[in-house]
Amino acid sequence: MPPHCDSLDGPVVTAARRALDAEDVELVLPYVHAGGEPEVRSMFTTVLPVRRQNPEAKDVADQLFFETVVRVHRAGEGESYTGLLPAGLPVDRVIPLAVHSIESGSSEALVGFLGDVLRDEFASRLEHVKLLDAMKHLSLDFARKHVEAMLGFEAYAHHVYQALSARAIHNERDLAHHH
Repeated sequence: MPPHCDSLDGPVVTAARRALDAEDVELVLPYVHAGGEPEVRSMFTTVLPVRRQNPEAKDVADQLFFETVVRVHRAGEGESYTGLLPAGLPVDRVIPLAVHSIESGSSEALVGFLGDVLRDEFASRLEHVKLLDAMKHLSLDFARKHVEAMLGFEAYAHHVYQALSARAIHNERDLAHHH
């Protein structure tokens, strides 16, 4: 799950806010799994009249609806809900690039950024292995550090490959139902 799905300025709460403002629950339903839909619809029906009472009631009702939608969204992914995160949290650099890819229809900038990160990571890790290789004859301790660095480099390459070749993990169960 992208790290910002449970933040107040994330896509789930944004959709929930649009649904409340338009008084149309349908606008948020794509963000919750089918099993969670009745709970979200029920909470929506509960909070709508409360929102109309006064600004304080509106804030409380909105917060309750946001928490419900995010909790149900996370449950649909098999993730636990730990509360809403405040807006404006630092988002890693890759999320805005992913959003840009979706909006522009091109993944060039995203692939370029990830390629640079990958190149830099492998280069620095390989430098570390080479440095320890040059020192391994000095002591058993350095020889062990060299072996550890080599195996770590190979394991890192393996994990990166697994991550790159993994199927989408966001709502993977939902995708299985469509095939």
